[in-house]
Amino acid sequence: MGDDVAVSLDLSNYELLWPASLFMSEGERVLRSTGSWQDRAKWLMTEALAGTTAVADFEDLPNHTAPASDPWATTATGWGTKRALMDQHDWFTELIGRASELRHAAAPRPYWPQRRGNGLASDGITARDARRDFARIIGEFADNGYLVEVFGEECVDDHSELPDASEVIDRRLGIPYLWPLTPETWDEDTFYGLIEVFHDLVSRPRMRRFHSYSGCGWHHSEFHNGPARVLYRWKVNQLLREAGIEYELAAEGEDLGRLVAVTDDARSQLVHRALNDSPPDTTAGVRHAIALFRGRDTSAESKRSAIFNLARILEERRALIKEHLGKDEGALFEIANRFDLRHRRADQRGEYDEAFLDWIFWWYLATVELTNRLIAARTAG
Repeated sequence: MGDDVAVSLDLSNYELLWPASLFMSEGERVLRSTGSWQDRAKWLMTEALAGTTAVADFEDLPNHTAPASDPWATTATGWGTKRALMDQHDWFTELIGRASELRHAAAPRPYWPQRRGNGLASDGITARDARRDFARIIGEFADNGYLVEVFGEECVDDHSELPDASEVIDRRLGIPYLWPLTPETWDEDTFYGLIEVFHDLVSRPRMRRFHSYSGCGWHHSEFHNGPARVLYRWKVNQLLREAGIEYELAAEGEDLGRLVAVTDDARSQLVHRALNDSPPDTTAGVRHAIALFRGRDTSAESKRSAIFNLARILEERRALIKEHLGKDEGALFEIANRFDLRHRRADQRGEYDEAFLDWIFWWYLATVELTNRLIAARTAG
């Protein structure tokens, strides 16, 4: 009798178009679903993986589990080996479980015109190129049904009037006639406004069915904006980075889905901890301070307001700070009191570089995060 042979999934032919964590979370939801889970799985792979290889491999597998009385499906071989055949559920479960091992699809190496120049930028895409590429991204979202929930979807069997897409955008942005997208006509404010608007409009269809009558095409359903917005931020932020635009869509906080100034990884982690680890009574103040400070339209005045919000939180924790810092706690508040930040007295200093505001904000936010940890430790003790 031959040995049992375990069949393992070969990931080498699959490439991700999505963040691995999003593919994993949506895949896990598919595995928890009932009914036509295979259709949901194929639609997810069509979206999240490059090409059609994964779907083809999935369809080649049996779509049922071997009977409990015979957990090993047998395959005759010249050596009499008994093999375990992976079914669709096992295969998809392993694919999702190993999503972090998948490589991301890379852009093709430069072709002749890009290598030779021919008037094209050699140091990355321009702002105008970014607008065109953004319109392409929105086109891909539209093709995959991500705008159906707000724009509707045509069907030969349904003669209801669809919403006017331009009016939908106009009601939010206050600018008419923006659909269909014409990126060559946008100024900077329109471009950035559309980036923020579409963040709020996209919603992922977790199911689609093909309506063959009269060539009607795909119809989408089971919408959810959470995964759509994660994917949207990932794609748009990647585009902004490649264009050298120093803004990104915020992934959390009061300014979720709005363009904010890019910071380094350490400060991004500080913001994340401050937003997620603050006690309930201070969360709103922290969220508001961060939104005031990092917005695309931030000003020196809004930065002062952000610092004021943080200083108020620290004032409430002054006894805790003094307990751990001793007499040095006074220095923390002296800056806010002596400079034109809080009380606006005539004897306060107001003529200083805006970089000072950046420094004091990050110092105060770090102190808020420190006191969060002190409070958490005291509570745990």
